[in-house]
Amino acid sequence: MDDDKNLTAHESLEIITAMIRQAKGNARDNAFYFLLWGWVVTLANIGMYLLIQLNYPRPYVVWSIVIPAWIFTMYKGVKQGRNESAMTHLDRISAWLWVSFGIVVFTLIAFGYKINFQLNPLILIVAAIPTLVSGIILRFNPLIIGGILFWFFGIVNFLLPMPYQNLLGALAIICGYLIPGYMLKSKNEK
Repeated sequence: MDDDKNLTAHESLEIITAMIRQAKGNARDNAFYFLLWGWVVTLANIGMYLLIQLNYPRPYVVWSIVIPAWIFTMYKGVKQGRNESAMTHLDRISAWLWVSFGIVVFTLIAFGYKINFQLNPLILIVAAIPTLVSGIILRFNPLIIGGILFWFFGIVNFLLPMPYQNLLGALAIICGYLIPGYMLKSKNEK
């Protein structure tokens, strides 16, 4: 006798619905990451703008605040992964999408000297992808809109002088991460 059971259409739909519900719950729990990175990147953008205005010789030093945020993110992600009872296929796709985004950003930073460190427009445009896809996975319109806004702000950023790229970058992060992050957190608490 075959151990595999043929599922009815209704049972298959129930399993798929449960997986989507689990993925949405897991992803909503990750509102923390949108808030953490939203605040870190917003503060770094504003800090760099201010340091440029003060003629500080190395205004990029403010971006060192991402190092502890990155370490904490890795620690929390590993810890959270161990504690989750079920990781769905959508959870794995989402996780690898964000890991890929991190690798792309790291690569852009590592080779930024080749383009005079004009990274803000590129990072915003690249950030549009995981943000938009996360919104689609969660069926959460504020993240979808945030992803679209990242594309828009990234394009506009190409047209601005460097110091103003940081201000627009801060605004983009507020619209793309912080506002949706707080909305996601609020929705999760209900």
